[in-house]
Amino acid sequence: MLRKTLITVALTGLALGGVLWWLSAPDPLDARSLDALQGDAEQGRAVYLAAGCASCHKGPERDADPLVLSGGRSFASDFGTFIAPNISPDPENGIGTWTQAAFINAVMRGVSPEGKHYYPAFPYTSYIRADPQDMADLYAYMMTLPSDANPSRPHDLGFPFNIRRGVGLWKALFLTEDWVTTDDLTEQEARGRYLSEALAHCAECHTPRNALGALDTDRWLLGAPNPSGRGRIPAIAGDEFDWTAFDISAYLETGFTPDFDVVGGTMADVVNSLQHLDKSELDAIAAFLLHVR
Repeated sequence: MLRKTLITVALTGLALGGVLWWLSAPDPLDARSLDALQGDAEQGRAVYLAAGCASCHKGPERDADPLVLSGGRSFASDFGTFIAPNISPDPENGIGTWTQAAFINAVMRGVSPEGKHYYPAFPYTSYIRADPQDMADLYAYMMTLPSDANPSRPHDLGFPFNIRRGVGLWKALFLTEDWVTTDDLTEQEARGRYLSEALAHCAECHTPRNALGALDTDRWLLGAPNPSGRGRIPAIAGDEFDWTAFDISAYLETGFTPDFDVVGGTMADVVNSLQHLDKSELDAIAAFLLHVR
């Protein structure tokens, strides 16, 4: 009787393990269709600026060149410290040997060229809503940027967060292509949603997270604790946010708040990228944020 019970328990455990292994498997997009896209580097520059790649991946020095994506910046979280990797075109320490499909799957699905999960500190949770053509354009542009041989540093994560396969279960629970804001939108607001919810990934900082680190969509853009433990990241929607469309657009263009304060912290890097977009793009972001309110 005991032997039969042990066998049953063992088989049940194997079956459960198999299900969990299947659920946690990477789910990349079709590589052949992605490699068939024709990227345009000139168009990719605008995607690069909107996506804020330099905000995380430029060097940690205050005066680091925003076109040299050498990595090395540290980002604290409740799960450990994440270190931005080198994503310059360097063939050994960067992404110089990546195919276009590998790049798009990394950015939109959080899957490495080796088929492993990236942690959602990399905001593929937002980029998943992007147009693959934009990502092909981004790839084309990034391959024109300067190479840097700085090796990427490993993240500083404790058990069980250092088990990447577990990220697959997290993705099964929380990763979605669906827009959070599903109201009827004007053409300008829809463009602003694409820029805000997908490329600029505003919610990744301005929305609180649940105990498992997923964005709390019921409090979308309503402000969040600063992962560093210093202060709070402000709301950019809802009753607490009383800026006008002009205020928002001007802030993203100049870095000045309506009270003539100057943008600081990590938001300064965001503004340094967004301010180079066409004014119509900044106006679209403003229109969308006011719609969310």
